[in-house]
Amino acid sequence: MRPELEQAAALLRQNTPEAVAEAIALLQRTVFAFSMKVCGHAEDAEDTMQEVLMRSAPHLARLTEANALAVWLYTVTRHRCWRMRRKPAAAPAHTLSLDELMPDEQELAALAERATPEDAAASDEMARLVHGAVLAIPPQYRIVLVLHDMEDLDVEQIARVLDLKPGTVRVRLHRARLAVRRAMAARLGAPASIPRSGTGSVAGYAAGKAAGGPAKAAAKRRRPARGGVAANQESRAARLPACREIFAQLSEFLDERLPRPDCQRMARHIDRCPNCVLFLNDLRQAIERCRSLDARCDAQVGAALRAQLTREYLRLIAHSAA
Repeated sequence: MRPELEQAAALLRQNTPEAVAEAIALLQRTVFAFSMKVCGHAEDAEDTMQEVLMRSAPHLARLTEANALAVWLYTVTRHRCWRMRRKPAAAPAHTLSLDELMPDEQELAALAERATPEDAAASDEMARLVHGAVLAIPPQYRIVLVLHDMEDLDVEQIARVLDLKPGTVRVRLHRARLAVRRAMAARLGAPASIPRSGTGSVAGYAAGKAAGGPAKAAAKRRRPARGGVAANQESRAARLPACREIFAQLSEFLDERLPRPDCQRMARHIDRCPNCVLFLNDLRQAIERCRSLDARCDAQVGAALRAQLTREYLRLIAHSAA
């Protein structure tokens, strides 16, 4: 989960005016950022932040453990965001199928031809592009992506927030990642960029995982040379059916949730498959761009609300102790 929530939980346990005010400021930033990523409108995010935190004072005293605080806060904020959605309530939900999210041989060939500098991901324009791509995917997938890859909740926490089974969360997460990768590519006007260096490999993605993790079995794979794509196109097309089976499980592979034998089998396939290296790199970069996206609330917004909530929280603590 976001470090801010762990800090807020620790501060609330101190029960001093200064600590409580700081905790509420952290909660404000969390609620605003989550609302912006899901809804996309600053006015809605500010209204959501105010309503959620105004309702929070009676609950915070019993939510001093970080996990419980996170689940409660995101659940309440999610309900508020859904009510604020600027979309007709009768609009049907769009279910994404894996088939519509899978690349064809032309897209894979184009991926091999395209490369852009990594530092483009840090620009304001790239942040707007990423946010637009996130907002373009259906809401039931978007919220899982935001909670997992931006708010850093785990699958079990998300299942509790959304009242879903963990398996459903994992399915939606993978389809959300595939969808946002495609949406980013459409906004770039071409398939999303492939990293220039070895940091874009499976090993680069798996850096920081436990030593000897199954994803590292693909570390030796080199990115195919950019030249000669036309000559290799027939080979790519011939491999594509087998690759689609791999593409369908890439999130489970990247997050190291598959059984070790399955991870090792996938790593062996990726080691010798240009299709999978290209698509894996592209998906990894889309995920990292999502993880780098943040939304900051104006420092002056909510100052009066913070003071009011601090007083109310301390009054409730004093009353319960009496």
